[in-house]
Amino acid sequence: MLPESKVMKEIRFKKSDTVKVIAELASYIDSLHEDKEYTLTVKEHKEKRSISANNYFWVMCDKLAEKLRMSKTDIYRSYVKEIGGNNDLVCCINKAVPALCEAWEGRGTGWITETEDSKLDGCTNVRLYYGSSTYNKEQMSRLIELAKQDCIENDIPTWDEDELQRLCDEWGGD
Repeated sequence: MLPESKVMKEIRFKKSDTVKVIAELASYIDSLHEDKEYTLTVKEHKEKRSISANNYFWVMCDKLAEKLRMSKTDIYRSYVKEIGGNNDLVCCINKAVPALCEAWEGRGTGWITETEDSKLDGCTNVRLYYGSSTYNKEQMSRLIELAKQDCIENDIPTWDEDELQRLCDEWGGD
């Protein structure tokens, strides 16, 4: 039997590997404690994002903040609203709007809410923007591109196109 610290196992596979995965999983299950209960979760594999892409984005925001005399946070949050494909619109009863907004925005700097009038009496539409920690490669590329264009417009040097593309490619799966 395995020590308790060795119980977790990760198996990366494609659907075409079914027989091999079942054999590996069966072998692993045989090594587990008889009297314990376990949970099996299968989820889509996603590559971890590149810290370099995120770091470079914040370097550009920092340079823009200095040049434009704005906060990095305000610059970042303005980009979050511009990239597209990163928000949901929900209809919420009026009395629940403050709690929804507070809970959503409490997730991080880029988790933004905006309210809009609803056609339903007693309700408000709330637009919920997701922060960049959830972005796929294309969304992160757009975020970096927005910062890059603002840097160019403000005579702030940026990396060349190939280097920026490499950073975005390292960001990870969709």
